Amino acid sequence: MPSGRTHDRITMYALPLVAGVTLWQTRSSNATLLVAGGFLFGGLMFGPDLDIYSVQFQRWGFLRWIWLPYQKSLRHRSFLSHGPIIGTILRILYLGCLLALLAIFVLAVAERFWNLSFTWQDLGQTVGRSLVQYDTEYVALFLGLELGAMSHSLSDWGGSAYKRVRKQGVRGLLPSGKIKKRKVRGGNRRARVKK
Repeated sequence: MPSGRTHDRITMYALPLVAGVTLWQTRSSNATLLVAGGFLFGGLMFGPDLDIYSVQFQRWGFLRWIWLPYQKSLRHRSFLSHGPIIGTILRILYLGCLLALLAIFVLAVAERFWNLSFTWQDLGQTVGRSLVQYDTEYVALFLGLELGAMSHSLSDWGGSAYKRVRKQGVRGLLPSGKIKKRKVRGGNRRARVKK
């Protein structure tokens, strides 16, 4: 498994490629900025290694405590943290729920002490409208986050595969290399009895 420093280098070296391909495909500087920003954030701070005490975890500074329940509930390199798409969706949902709880608390305090007049229904409609109106931007941001996370996971898997090939040869890449052979009983006993 590559070190945190190696993951950072991979993210930084791949960033121009990701931005270039995005600009070439979309012809949109806005989409390119969202994908590249998501890729950078996903590779440096929002990647799969938030499930352990890692460089990504440490970069959250005094806010890193918010990832402790996430770490306690997931095994490192599990499909839920390092898996394609599902890992990113799970981290977005986790962080989104925490931010939603914080927003509800702040709005309730603001409504109470500063006599702001709004309804929760209005707030829900505004958020819903935002999700529909800016759907392309949300997809671009998600794609960037996913690409950043996948660059991390692919380098982990590639590093592990390389180590297996060095140790076991090409057989280390085959799934049957992990299956243990079952011992056959009975055949040896008969041979011993006949002697």
